[in-house]
Amino acid sequence: MIIGVLREVSPGETRVAATPATVGQLMKLGYDVVVESGAGELSNFSDVAYADAGASIGSASEADVVLGVNAPSPEQLDGLKPGATLISTLNARFDESLVQDLSKRPLTALSMDAVPRISRAQSLDVLSSMANIAGYRAVVEAAHEFGRFFTGQVTAAGKVPPAKVLIVGAGVAGLSAIGSAGSMGAIVRATDPRPEVADQVASLGGEYLAIENPEAEVSATGYAKEMGDDYKAREAQLYTAQSSEADIIITTALIPGRPAPRIITAAMVASMKPGSVIVDMAAANGGNVEGTVAGEKVVTDNGVTILGYTDLPGRLPAQASQLYGQNLVNLLKLMTPGKDGQLVVDFDDVVIRSMTVVKDGECTWPPPPVQVSAAPAAAAAPAPMPVAAKEPMSQGKRIGMVAVAAAVLFALIAAAPAALQGHLIVFALAIVVGFYVIGHVHHALHTPLMSVTNAISSIIIVGALLQVGVDNVIVTTLALAAILLASINIFGGFAVTRRMLAMFSRS
Repeated sequence: MIIGVLREVSPGETRVAATPATVGQLMKLGYDVVVESGAGELSNFSDVAYADAGASIGSASEADVVLGVNAPSPEQLDGLKPGATLISTLNARFDESLVQDLSKRPLTALSMDAVPRISRAQSLDVLSSMANIAGYRAVVEAAHEFGRFFTGQVTAAGKVPPAKVLIVGAGVAGLSAIGSAGSMGAIVRATDPRPEVADQVASLGGEYLAIENPEAEVSATGYAKEMGDDYKAREAQLYTAQSSEADIIITTALIPGRPAPRIITAAMVASMKPGSVIVDMAAANGGNVEGTVAGEKVVTDNGVTILGYTDLPGRLPAQASQLYGQNLVNLLKLMTPGKDGQLVVDFDDVVIRSMTVVKDGECTWPPPPVQVSAAPAAAAAPAPMPVAAKEPMSQGKRIGMVAVAAAVLFALIAAAPAALQGHLIVFALAIVVGFYVIGHVHHALHTPLMSVTNAISSIIIVGALLQVGVDNVIVTTLALAAILLASINIFGGFAVTRRMLAMFSRS
């Protein structure tokens, strides 16, 4: 079968559905690949690069499988051969006219934005891969319009305070924006009705602003749900307070299959400082901000810039095309089980069924609901065996044990030769000091601390080496064993330290 890669005709679209890198992967599945001339031009992929990867340059009209980024134009659809399979972002939830048009054609159409949110389909999830890029780019666009430092500085010329960034929604796009703004030195705060994202926000250096409400619950789908009036009232109070403080607001709130919720009102925008910036990432679906114009930049009367750009992923076209193309490759791997270049549309597969809008000219949209769970319910655990509760050690018992240990130590010192008494005293003091020093170190630092202090074992090696030459066989054997064990301790300690440091280094 032949895979055809369309040249995008949507105004401003810079992405392409396949890159030279993904063309090679498609050919390994047994397909021949045809790329329309100039399809990758705006993503900096030349026709020569596609040809070098093994693709041919020509028309996609005779292809059996047609790949695109956006929905093809009516003229492009007219050019597809009967029985072809179209795979693209069709936005079937909102574009009913396109679904009706496809239903009148002898085609099979799959929508990349309809991938169900289940673990097995994560590698196909175009919405997540594009949202990750969009969140990063939103911060870049905000920084450009803001025109000032994100990070705080203290210089001889004066002090520069850090920018305050508010992220509305902590999904994929929101988390990407949190990480990007935080890495630039801004003070980042984030909100989300799903309480389970608090740890994710904190892990990226942001501060999670919780809205206490009984409706807030762990999401069963991975998406935020629309909340009730009580929650919205509390939410409005929070955003009113935060808007007057924030220098930059980035909104990402979306509800699948519905217009974007209105979160930031005109009054909130009016309370922001002149020069502040808002990036409304939900502009394509109606916007989260009152005053947003999809695809445009708006400056309010009080000097607040509202960006309603709908092409944020396309502003990083090469990487966006690569990720989108890889999502398509992963889908085609699923649909080509024999790796023989034969596409199989298997309706028994919940992923394929959910994505299919039209099959052989028959409308199959909307798909049946998919039982998904971003936070699966814990299985019922067997009744635990009764265990006797461990009582904390009483103060009297602790003092008694210390007294016994001291008595034993004094007995050993009294019975030991004079040359050994000083060593035993130092050993006992080292135990006491070490216990109190290590005991007051935070648990998170125990591993690097101990891995470095294991180098103290080198003292044991020196002492053991001095004993190797003794005529006593037992002493020599114990010395060799001490050398071996201390060496393992030293090399193991530094190996652990090196591995931990590698976790924090940039590749």
